Amino acid sequence: MATKGYRLTASTGIHKGDREYQQDQVMLINHPRHSGCVLGIVADGMGGRSGGRKASDQVMLTSRQLFERYSPEHDDAGSLLNQLIQEAHLVIKLTAISSEQEPHSTLAAFLINPAGDCHWIHTGDSRIYHFHGSKLVKRTMDHSYVQTLVDRGELTEEEANVHPQSNILMGCLGGEEDPPMGHHFIPQLRPGDVLMACSDGVWHYFNPNEIGSVVSSLSPREASEFLIEKARSRGRGGGDNLSLVVVKLEALDED
Repeated sequence: MATKGYRLTASTGIHKGDREYQQDQVMLINHPRHSGCVLGIVADGMGGRSGGRKASDQVMLTSRQLFERYSPEHDDAGSLLNQLIQEAHLVIKLTAISSEQEPHSTLAAFLINPAGDCHWIHTGDSRIYHFHGSKLVKRTMDHSYVQTLVDRGELTEEEANVHPQSNILMGCLGGEEDPPMGHHFIPQLRPGDVLMACSDGVWHYFNPNEIGSVVSSLSPREASEFLIEKARSRGRGGGDNLSLVVVKLEALDED
């Protein structure tokens, strides 16, 4: 897809890992009416076999419905992503009442407008990374217990990754409290930029330098396949569900 002096190439990847069932969901949507307008989203469902899948399914359904009504010329992308979190949270809570389960989900979503600006939002510990070439420009900060310890200087990033309570979230969709939201705005994407959203089943096994090296040197499809395969290998039979979406911006004059 070509726009604003660059073209977008993209891929999604998903794998059950070593779990009995898949509760992650991942989606990459081209806007039906506006060329160059793209939404990438990852949701990591929690709450038992069907509860977690119901939650991540609701995230995808809500995202698709809202994005199809979105107009880049008239609507604010940041407001749309806020609405996405709020509506998905409400629908998941209603699902919990009717199903007598406790469905919850993380959410990490980025929206690229035809003009080349990008908004993202996340809640929970699914992440979004922005690279330029292989260099990390920015990533989301998890809404997790260990991230609060890192923020206070009590743990390093490396220690947090292997901490026994690394899976405890401080908030997500479907909880008692309103979900925490992390926003970010990129005024202008450039050729050489890569965006990647993924669940913790992927990022847990890599440092940012490794991810940057992979996404800069491989196509999005090859990068998705490589990261899933390598995470599976490093999980040593105990890996979580894995899901990711990679979008790469390339100059139009490149072959």
